[in-house]
Amino acid sequence: MAKQKNHKWLMIVILLITIASFIYIDYSSLAYLSGEYIVSILQGLFQPDWTYVYTPGSGEDLLSLMLDTVAIAFFGTIIGVVLSIPFILLGAYSLWGKFKIVPRITRGFLNVLRAIPTLIYAILFVRIVGPGEFAGALAIGVQMVGMLGKLIGEAMDNIDDTPVEAMESVGASSFQVFQYGRLAQVMPVAASHTINHFEIAVRSATILGLVGAGGIGAPIIFALQARNWGRVSIILLAIIIVVVLIDQLSTFIRKKLK
Repeated sequence: MAKQKNHKWLMIVILLITIASFIYIDYSSLAYLSGEYIVSILQGLFQPDWTYVYTPGSGEDLLSLMLDTVAIAFFGTIIGVVLSIPFILLGAYSLWGKFKIVPRITRGFLNVLRAIPTLIYAILFVRIVGPGEFAGALAIGVQMVGMLGKLIGEAMDNIDDTPVEAMESVGASSFQVFQYGRLAQVMPVAASHTINHFEIAVRSATILGLVGAGGIGAPIIFALQARNWGRVSIILLAIIIVVVLIDQLSTFIRKKLK
């Protein structure tokens, strides 16, 4: 009965927040809404600019910029995986016994890393290392440290302790217990999280060009500002195709890891 009451109050709170959100939002911009303008945009989006797909030697065509975008995401994922390893170990409560202060501090730091959007990291790294793809990869990598550090650290805390206890009972060393009792259970989960965040990184990388961090972001904004709907359409189509292909590939890899 008490549980049902709690659920009831939770639903009321959510409803009140939803109503408050609708009231708080400014709807004055709807005055500029024009059916004619919407039709014009849709007509443009259904006429992709195929000439933008590839221009030999330019490096500024759609194919080149999408390859840059995927490369930024992949390199950023590698950076994130490598840098997250010490934080995973420091943030796992199961590895520190009575010294709970270490994982608490580590997870607090990881919360800070996760709280900052990738675009903000990109702005900072463009200032530090200069504009280009490397700044974008660093931005994705650092943000990913916060995500992977938390998720994989929690996975390490939630493993089945039976193999660990069995190995300890037969006199296995701490390193052997970690390698065969803990790490072996966590690796498939860690691989799945990494692949999933690579997919997210590809989507994030598509907007990093807005601040000079490489990729397809700048061209799509310039096209939107110029109302070049044909170019916007072909860029969006390329992003959708790349994301779908990566999703299919990651699904295949995850199945193989099971």
